[in-house]
Amino acid sequence: MKKEMLLAAGLAVLASPALAETVVVTADRMLDVQTGRYVAEPVIVITDGRIAAVTARNGGRPNIPEGAKRIDLPGKTILPGLIDMHVHLDANPNYGGYTGLQFTDQFWTVQGVGNATAMLDAGFTTVRNVGSENYSDVAYKQAIDEGLMRGPRIVPAAHPLSATGGHCDSTYLPPSFNAKGKAVGDGAQELRTRVREQRKYGAEVIKVCATGGVFSRNTEPGQQQLSEEELRAIADEAHQWGLRTAAHAHGAAGIKAAIRAGIDTIEHVSLVDDEGIRLALDRKRPVWFAMDIFNTEYTQREGRANGVLEDNLRKDREVAQIQRDNFRKAHRAGVRMVFATDAGVMPHGTAAGQFRIMVEYGMTPAEAIRSATWTAAEALGRERDVGAIAVGRYGDIVAVDGDPLADVSTLEKVAAVIKGGELVKAP
Repeated sequence: MKKEMLLAAGLAVLASPALAETVVVTADRMLDVQTGRYVAEPVIVITDGRIAAVTARNGGRPNIPEGAKRIDLPGKTILPGLIDMHVHLDANPNYGGYTGLQFTDQFWTVQGVGNATAMLDAGFTTVRNVGSENYSDVAYKQAIDEGLMRGPRIVPAAHPLSATGGHCDSTYLPPSFNAKGKAVGDGAQELRTRVREQRKYGAEVIKVCATGGVFSRNTEPGQQQLSEEELRAIADEAHQWGLRTAAHAHGAAGIKAAIRAGIDTIEHVSLVDDEGIRLALDRKRPVWFAMDIFNTEYTQREGRANGVLEDNLRKDREVAQIQRDNFRKAHRAGVRMVFATDAGVMPHGTAAGQFRIMVEYGMTPAEAIRSATWTAAEALGRERDVGAIAVGRYGDIVAVDGDPLADVSTLEKVAAVIKGGELVKAP
């Protein structure tokens, strides 16, 4: 009997969890992104990286667990960690056109480490990386999760799917180089295989290029380059594996084909027409528009000096204002909108500049902030993890000076960043 008691005691010790780390965050006020209202003197309790309690001091003594670490942010406004739904961490706007050919292939992966840090320091604690070379976004995610580099939570897409000769194929080199995108496919079955390959090697969202693009060669933004049948095969295959989908689509025909095919988020959406907006509103399955209406300021100002070809700058000029006007129209109609900058086309650390443009083109500051928090989490299918300061979600918090509901540009200068209860950027 004594032996059995000792054995039971030993098993109980082995089964007991390690002591949880608790962090308490306080500030002057907290923005409830769902309601658009402030909560005065919030007290956020984070245990093992997840929010365990959200209370308010209310002039009294808050219930702070004994021995908890403190992150006190006096004078600051806090809100959830921001989410950018369209970034390219292994891209660098300083090298446009053919200038990138001066570097070895892995240069792009290595320089992306700094881009991940820049996004985190700008307040983006989660990013969706919609297309990379050599599975670099999967590598960044793994290195960040292992504590080997600083950066946001990454939802990787790995290689974007494309038709032969399409926007996400390799279109800059002559035939003698035999250059081809690693996820190019023609026909429904071949594209299903590409979906399976990207998932196999770490993709958590499937990116597909449904139309031509601005910064590819020999494609036009309005040109559809995959059929609705092909897009439906991609969406069906991804959904079967539990993955969401994103379609690069500038042109009206490609946008509508992607929506009808069941793609979850439509990227860029520059030339959307009234029918495309109606489809986005009428679908039983939700669809979100991810419109990058900020980066053209950088590309038109700096693109030529960075080596961007004149043909690409021409396409950028042609779609820029139309895209902004269509952003206003889609928002007025009630389309679900998420924050998406295409960071990598412009410097990653400047991504928060898009809030100002979103407000200029029709959103309230609260709506713009919600697009980068609550709504973005819904589009990711990760409402239990990110997008709000709420019990059960990660302790991802940013702090700013001033009132972002009065002046959304305050988000361009984040004072502090907390990721999973860890202060990763101090005031």
